[in-house]
Amino acid sequence: MIPRACRLAALLLGAAPLALAPAAAQTAPTSSPVAASAQPVPPVVAPQPPRIIRGIGVEGNERLEAETVRSYVDLKPGETYDRVRLDRALKDLFETELFADVKIRDDGDGNITLEVQENPVINRVIIEGSKRIKEDKIREEIKVAPRQIFTRSRARADVTRILELYRRSGRFAARVEPKIVQLEQNRVDLVFEIAEGPKSKVRQINILGNEKYSDGDLRDEMVTRQARPLRIFSSNDTYDPDRLAFDQQKLRQFYLTEGYADFRVVSSVAELTPDRRDFIVTYVIEEGERYRFGEVELESQLRDIKADSFKRLLPMKSGDWYNAKQVEDTIDGLTEAVGLLGYAFADVRPSFERDKDKREMNITFVVNETPRVYVESVTINGNTRTRDEVIRREFRLAEGDAFSSVKVKRSRDRIQSLGFFQEKLEVKQAPGTAPDKVALQVDVEERPTGSLQLSAGFSSLERFIFSFSIEERNFRGRAQQLRLSANISSYSRSVEAGFTEPYLFGRNLALGFDVFRRDYNSFRYGLNNDRETTYEQLTTGFQLRVGTAITEFWSAQLRYGLTVDDVGLDEALFFTNGECDPLKAGRFLCDALGNYTTSALGYSIVYDSLDNRLRPSRGQRLILNQDVAGLGGTVKYLRSRVNYDRYFRLPAGFILNIGGEAGNIMGLGDDIRLTDRFYLGEPRMRGFGIRGVGPRIIRKPRAGDGTIIEDKDTWFDDSIGGKNYYLGRVEVEVPLGSGGRELGLRPSIFMDIGALWSVKQPDLIDQPNQQIPLVDADGNPILGEDGTQLVQSINGFKEFAFGDSSSPRISVGIGVSWNSPFGPFRFDLAKALKKVEGDDTQIFQFNVGTQF
Repeated sequence: MIPRACRLAALLLGAAPLALAPAAAQTAPTSSPVAASAQPVPPVVAPQPPRIIRGIGVEGNERLEAETVRSYVDLKPGETYDRVRLDRALKDLFETELFADVKIRDDGDGNITLEVQENPVINRVIIEGSKRIKEDKIREEIKVAPRQIFTRSRARADVTRILELYRRSGRFAARVEPKIVQLEQNRVDLVFEIAEGPKSKVRQINILGNEKYSDGDLRDEMVTRQARPLRIFSSNDTYDPDRLAFDQQKLRQFYLTEGYADFRVVSSVAELTPDRRDFIVTYVIEEGERYRFGEVELESQLRDIKADSFKRLLPMKSGDWYNAKQVEDTIDGLTEAVGLLGYAFADVRPSFERDKDKREMNITFVVNETPRVYVESVTINGNTRTRDEVIRREFRLAEGDAFSSVKVKRSRDRIQSLGFFQEKLEVKQAPGTAPDKVALQVDVEERPTGSLQLSAGFSSLERFIFSFSIEERNFRGRAQQLRLSANISSYSRSVEAGFTEPYLFGRNLALGFDVFRRDYNSFRYGLNNDRETTYEQLTTGFQLRVGTAITEFWSAQLRYGLTVDDVGLDEALFFTNGECDPLKAGRFLCDALGNYTTSALGYSIVYDSLDNRLRPSRGQRLILNQDVAGLGGTVKYLRSRVNYDRYFRLPAGFILNIGGEAGNIMGLGDDIRLTDRFYLGEPRMRGFGIRGVGPRIIRKPRAGDGTIIEDKDTWFDDSIGGKNYYLGRVEVEVPLGSGGRELGLRPSIFMDIGALWSVKQPDLIDQPNQQIPLVDADGNPILGEDGTQLVQSINGFKEFAFGDSSSPRISVGIGVSWNSPFGPFRFDLAKALKKVEGDDTQIFQFNVGTQF
C-alpha cells in the first residue's frame, strides 16, 4: 500500500504542452488600429534564408544513448534546416512516447540542441479498491506492466479498459483515478485507485404510447425489473444493455401474440440518473390495430404430405385473434411431423396476406419440396474416457436409417440422462455428401463421474450424520456402476456395496448385485417430547438384479433378495425377569422381537420418458413394483407399490411436477411384522413429523386420583405403521434470476396429500394405579411408625389407538433446495391443513451436510 502522502497529483489526461525554444517559435506581429473604411493589410514576414546544420547535441537523456535520440529526428549535419523542419522534428520526438517533455534549441552557427526529459520506467502497477472484480481479472485487461515506459496515453487507455470492465458487470458509477509515485532513478509506481460503487440498477421503466395495456402489464412481460428492496435474490434489476434489447423483443412478441401485427418499438432510451448511480429506461411504442385470423390454408409440395391430412395440425381458426406465437408453434409442429416421415430439412414457410380494411391476417402454410433424407453418418466427438459404444447404443438412429426428428430428440435425452456429459447437449445435423443424406454429430464434454465423499452434517431426521462413499458411475468408460458407502447417524449405521453392468455381453441386459449390513435403532417420543430408543434392528443381506428394455420407453427388472433380521430391545429398560414386559414396552414391541429370514422374489415394470433423469423438466415416469416373500425363510407377504411422476414446462421457466405413489402389503398366512410395514411422514410428506402419519399407540399416564393426564409432554407416542398408504404431491419449481442460478438455489411451492392405514390393532393396556406393599430383602414387611405396613404408589396408564384412517392428510408449503459449497441443503416450511387425531405435525424441516 502506497501512503497517500507520497503520491503526486493525479495524472493529467490532456495532451502535454509543447515547449519550444525562442528560435523555434514564431510570433505574429500585432497590427495597429485603422479606419473602418481601410482594408486590413497582412503583416509582411521577411523570408529567412535556409541555414546549414553543423552539429546536433542531446541534453537530458539518462537511459537512451544520444545517437538513439538523434535517430528519431530527420535532421543530419550538412543539411539545411528551417522552422518547419524543426517543428517536424519536435513532433517526431513526442510520437515516440519516450519523452515527457522535449525542446529544440538553436544555439546559432548551425548548432542545434535536443533537450529531452525521458518518461519514467514503471516499477510497480498497484490496483487498490477492487473487491467486486478480482485483481487478476483487471490485470488481464490492462496493458501497462512493470519495466515498461510510462506514458499518459497508455494510462488513459487502461483507465478506459477498467471502466469498461466494471460497466460490463453493471457498475456504471465506478471511478478509476490513476496516480504515480516518483521514485529514484526516474522510476515510478503506477497506482489505479478504484471506487467501484454499487451496481447500476434500473430505477424506473417508463412506457409511452401504450393504450390497450397498462405499464404494469407490459413490465411483467419484460425480463428487466425495476429496482426494489425485496429483490435481493435477483439480478434482473441490474442495468444490462443486452437485456434491454431483449426486452424490446419481449414487448414485440407480447403484442404480436395478442394480435397487434403492426406493433413496433419507436425508440428506447436509457438515461443515467443525476447521481450517476442508476438508469431510467423509457420505451416509446406504437400499438397499431388488432387483427384476427382470416383464411388459414395449408399447401404441400411433397408427394407424401397430403394437405388435407395435415390440416388438423393447424390450431388457429378463422375469426380467432391473431397470435404470432401460435404461428411459430404451428411451423415447429409441421416441421416435426414432416421430419417423422424422413425429411430432415423440412422447409415450412408461412405466407401472410394482411387485409387492413377487415383487420384480418390470411395465412397459408407452404410445405416446400425437399428430398427424403437418410442418416449417412453418426459422429461422436469429445469423449476422451467414455467408449463410443456407450454413446452409440443410446442413439435411436443408425447409419442408413430414415431420418426422424423425434428419434434425434430422444437420442439427445437418453445421452443426457447418462449423466456423463455437460448439460444442454445437442445433436447437430449437417448436410451429407448427397442431397438425400444427413450427417449427425454430437459434441460431448465429459465431466467427472466418480466421487469420493467424506461428509458430516446435521438433519432434522437423523440429527448428526457422518458418511463416507466412493462411487463410479462410468467405471472403465463402460457405464458400469460401482459403489461403496458407509453411514453413521444418531439412529442408524450401515455399510453397502453394489455393482451394475448395464449391457451384459453387449446385449441390452443389465445385471447387478448389492450387499449390505444395516443397524437401525427405532425411537419414539417420550417425556417432554424427547426421543427414546425402542427396538434395535440388525439387517444383513444381499440382492441380485437383472433388467432389460422392452420398448423405447418400457423396461423390466427381476430381482431376488435374502435378508436376515435380528430385532431386540434393551433388556435393562423393557424386560422383567428375563422376558419382554408389555407394561414397559407395549405388546406391539414385544411381538416384534426375534430373528427373521426373508427370502423375496420381485419385479419392476418401468415407463420412463423423462428428458433428463437427474433434473427432469418434461416427461413422465411410472414404476410398478411387486415382491413376494416366502420362498423359504420365516417371513411371508406380498408387497405392491406404484409410483408416478409427470413434469411440465410452464411459461417463464416454471416447472410443474404432479406425482403420486401408493402401496399395499398383504400377509400370506401371518400378520405383517412391525418392521415390514409402511411408514409415512418426514421427509416424504412435509408438514408432518417423522412417522407422523398413520396408526399409532399413545400411552397416557394416570394422575394420583386415577384420571388420565392430557399433557402431551407426559405421553409416550409409538408409530406402528400400516399395510396401505397413498401419497400425492403437486410442486411448482420457481425460476430465479441469474444470481439465484449462480447460487444453486431452487425454490418451490408444494402441496402434499396422503394417508397410511390398515393394521391389526394390538391389545391395548389399561393399567390402573397400584399400591405395592414394601418388604425388605428377607421378604418381611416394612412397617411405619404407627406399626402399619408401608406401601409404594405406582401410577398406571392407559393406551389409546389413533390414526388408522384412510382420510387424506393435506399440507402446503414452500421449500428451497440449495446446492451449497458445503453440500446439498433442503429447507421446507409446511403447514398441515388437514390431519387426523393422533397425527404428529411439524412446520420446519431441513437437511444439510458438509464436505471436507
